[in-house]
Amino acid sequence: MTLSLMPRPPLVNGEPLLEVLNLHTSFDTLTGPARAVDGVSYTVRSGQTLGVVGESGCGKSVTAMSILRLLATPPARIRGEVRLRGTELLSLSEKEMRRIRGNRISMIFQEPMTSLNPVLSIGRQIAETVQVHQGAGHAEAIGRAIEMLRLVQIPEPERRVNEYPHQLSGGMRQRVMIALALACNPEVLIADEPTTALDVTIQAQILDLIRRLRQELGMGVVMITHDLGVVAENCDRVAVMYAGRKVEEASVFDLFDRPLHPYTRALMKSMPSMSVNSRRLTEIPGMVPSPQEPRHGCSFAARCAYADDLCRSAIPQLTMPGDDHAVACFAVEDGRINLKESVTA
Repeated sequence: MTLSLMPRPPLVNGEPLLEVLNLHTSFDTLTGPARAVDGVSYTVRSGQTLGVVGESGCGKSVTAMSILRLLATPPARIRGEVRLRGTELLSLSEKEMRRIRGNRISMIFQEPMTSLNPVLSIGRQIAETVQVHQGAGHAEAIGRAIEMLRLVQIPEPERRVNEYPHQLSGGMRQRVMIALALACNPEVLIADEPTTALDVTIQAQILDLIRRLRQELGMGVVMITHDLGVVAENCDRVAVMYAGRKVEEASVFDLFDRPLHPYTRALMKSMPSMSVNSRRLTEIPGMVPSPQEPRHGCSFAARCAYADDLCRSAIPQLTMPGDDHAVACFAVEDGRINLKESVTA
């Protein structure tokens, strides 16, 4: 049985779907507010994948949770603008927001074993999403669940639909999470480390599946990861985050060919190479600053070889030194960084 989903305006390839503008998220703590996201902006377009990269704790996942308003307020405090095809999400009521989550914007969470309910069959969990958002009956919703399991290439979906998460392998659980996220044909899919803890073969299959479904459905994808190899093969644009801020954004080809920010360049140098003449991997010295520390300058200044007094006293803003390539760095503006220096040799 195939469910007829509620119609939506058709997606036009390249159309802006999700616009995040100057997003700030902080958490109230006993020692003061912790700024997890500090003025992040980016745009997700139809049929394209935006990669969001950076070290653990840089604010990638908190940004995604803020977009979907999945953080309890308080202690979380969210301000800025988040627009889905022109609709401002942060001003919606909780009832209106529930119609968006899992329906027009879906998210694949990092760990499928803890994200899936262990006491409900996978079919029931997928069917519940379809019943809530599409108003389907039980039989229709189960039919849609089987259809989605077949779409993500789970064998014998008619049997698997009645199984529980613990009966499936890690790769299959991740496919179930994708099926759950895609059950209502979302316009935007947020994939938060979708291949965590999977072996390379399953990882390649999952990424290929997301790429194929993006092309078939025309949705926009936000790929959150710390793996630059995943970004290089699967993304159209890349936003690099550090300490809650976006420090660089460019097309994937431009970023890998000409990284500008010292942090991005350090990440590139830390990638292992298959070359027999490859150099020792570069370590980034120091520690990521605490989100509770006062910010008087560039957050990366204490770890940056190019930093001077200006970097330590003023916060750099995003500028466009190249076509469609934004970077927040005084050293790039002042010419302290040799942009012709190779970071992959």
